[in-house]
Amino acid sequence: MSAGVATVLGMNIIEEHRSKVRAGENTFSIEVTSVPGGDRCDRLVISVAASGPDGEHLAEGQLEVSPGAAPALGGVLSETLRQHSAMSEPGGGRTRDRPAGRGRPWTAEQDAELERRWIAGEGVAEIAARFERTPGGIRARLPRVGCDPQRPGEYLPEPPSRRAPPGGA
Repeated sequence: MSAGVATVLGMNIIEEHRSKVRAGENTFSIEVTSVPGGDRCDRLVISVAASGPDGEHLAEGQLEVSPGAAPALGGVLSETLRQHSAMSEPGGGRTRDRPAGRGRPWTAEQDAELERRWIAGEGVAEIAARFERTPGGIRARLPRVGCDPQRPGEYLPEPPSRRAPPGGA
């Protein structure tokens, strides 16, 4: 549920936007109030409250932010909370669907093995399981080792700029 209210105080307009969102068993209330400063909005006051299924208090707080900084603050808060909640989960946020090697740097030895397995005709799923990576991660790495991710068992064609000139010069 979301509602917007505008109040006129003298010549200043104060806008308020209220939202109440239910996520799982919890209810979150967010209120954003624009505070005028002269003829335009000077700052935003953001109030947040949350309650559990039995009405128990889960969160409460308020921040003030300049209107221009609000979009960036929203992104930073979202990413920070997402990372924190992942770290708080058992296993550091890793789910069963996330391979252990996902996101780790590749070594020269792994690159060589990836190339060897691909050229030998091994499939993306088997290679991904061997390296504990996602199939998308394997497909993205194949061109970096010179393999064609669209054609199993084949190298990428040599680009014209790297081909030897006709006549062997």
